[in-house]
Amino acid sequence: MPEGIDPNRVPRHVACVMDGNGRWAQQRNLKRTEGHAAGEDALFDTVEGALELGLDYFTVYAFSTENWKRPPDEVRYLMGFNEGILKRHRDDLHAKGVRIQFIGRRDWRVPRRLLRRIDEATEQTRHNTRMVFTVAFNYGGRAEIIDAVRALVAEGATGDKITEKSLRRHLYDPHMPDPDLVVRTSGEFRISNFLLWEQAYSELVFTDVLWPDFRRQHLFDAVREFQSRERRFGGVQEPS
Repeated sequence: MPEGIDPNRVPRHVACVMDGNGRWAQQRNLKRTEGHAAGEDALFDTVEGALELGLDYFTVYAFSTENWKRPPDEVRYLMGFNEGILKRHRDDLHAKGVRIQFIGRRDWRVPRRLLRRIDEATEQTRHNTRMVFTVAFNYGGRAEIIDAVRALVAEGATGDKITEKSLRRHLYDPHMPDPDLVVRTSGEFRISNFLLWEQAYSELVFTDVLWPDFRRQHLFDAVREFQSRERRFGGVQEPS
């Protein structure tokens, strides 16, 4: 266990908004796509850190429903890049006991070849139990809630039957626990439509580090910050 981290209070689920690839590239007079490429090392070093911590779940925001608004060349690059990541890292993650899963919409905009890679990685690793690595791809928090409500309506639920429990059953992964900790890089202080339902009581940690420079040590720092906080979930701690 990394120094200074209480092994008895490690968060079960950490989620991460990987932000700053474009700015990292611009600072170096590189194309934005070079920033995304550099972010691959950051991602998998951080995954190694999540395994070192013993997290049950580690979730990353890879491509949002709003990212389709980016320049077409960048979108095409990201589609191929995500396919390449699966090809390069699927077997290694499988060997380490990591279960890979994706949450988000599977609509006509996602290339069929990428969907096949997603399905292959999901199937290959579905029995692994060491950690669940969730990739939010073509994902939006509002879209997830809308899709859950539509599913409830489609099964005939009336207003009085729509509860937190019934809606959760129709989230993209109803079994995924809410993140205890959400980390966002690059100095931005917003959640950007990420896990809106799930992070109702998550602790938020913001860092100025641009994503391509992020490493497991930064994850450890975020967990130390998490452990320094008092979580009350809307309640009040009684004086001792």
